[in-house]
Amino acid sequence: MKKILIKEEVCIGCGLCRVYCQTEHSRSKDIIKAFKKESPHPLPRIRVERDGEVCFSIQCRHCAEPWCVYSCLTGAMRKDPATGIVTVDAEKCAGCWTCILACPNGALVKDSDNKVIAKCDLCADKDVPVCVANCPNEALVLSTDGSEVS
Repeated sequence: MKKILIKEEVCIGCGLCRVYCQTEHSRSKDIIKAFKKESPHPLPRIRVERDGEVCFSIQCRHCAEPWCVYSCLTGAMRKDPATGIVTVDAEKCAGCWTCILACPNGALVKDSDNKVIAKCDLCADKDVPVCVANCPNEALVLSTDGSEVS
């Protein structure tokens, strides 16, 4: 089961995880085009919290007990029983935002332009999510066995 783990003691709050996530979820997959030319701007599925020296990223934790899935009125939110990955089917999403209220981590993003939820998909088409691959301090780590950061 894949999960992104955060080592907040080495996170410097640079936001590169957010930049690369936003680029990965853009139409062009090009950093300049994604930020300067695409409209609407692509949404990152991650946010960086900063409070003085303490910084860390927040993205979907693909919870064992996914309250977002349980609260979804249309069945758009699902948890794959084999991989444990929580996904959203944008075609089924009604934009009611109930899942946002239910998420204990504040990890879901409201795509107001399309009136659907956007969330971390662990970059399903890649071996390593782009936020992990591009974190300069290795503050983000991909765990494939569900273990915690040591």
